[in-house]
Amino acid sequence: MESLLLMVAMIAVFYFLIIRPENKRKKQAEQMRSSLKKGDRVTTIGGMVGKIVQVNDSTIVFETSEDRVRIEVTKWAVQSTGAMEQAAAQKNGKKADKAEEKAEEKAEETPAVEEKTETVEAAPAAEEKPSYDPEIK
Repeated sequence: MESLLLMVAMIAVFYFLIIRPENKRKKQAEQMRSSLKKGDRVTTIGGMVGKIVQVNDSTIVFETSEDRVRIEVTKWAVQSTGAMEQAAAQKNGKKADKAEEKAEEKAEETPAVEEKTETVEAAPAAEEKPSYDPEIK
């Protein structure tokens, strides 16, 4: 009875920690790929960045530079869009701002301490240790 209860608990833990979050990520990625439109900036899983110029049912065509180099890839090859990258940058920016505020508060709280400089005499040269490799003498 205890082993059955333990197995059910393990399955529940795996579901809530592994399976459910992965399904959420897949659903979010599919929604992002289905909402692609002309003019969006995208990054592919291969690292290519460009601006979408045409959207088909299963593929997109994007320009990678001002030279009008056009590349056609399947929608599943899109890793992120410019909107996602901006949202992530804003989220990371807020975290960085909070960290800077905490650092400033901490700096204001601690009094300035004068640093004393001491002269350190040169240490005697370290003795050469013998090598254990027979080829090196």
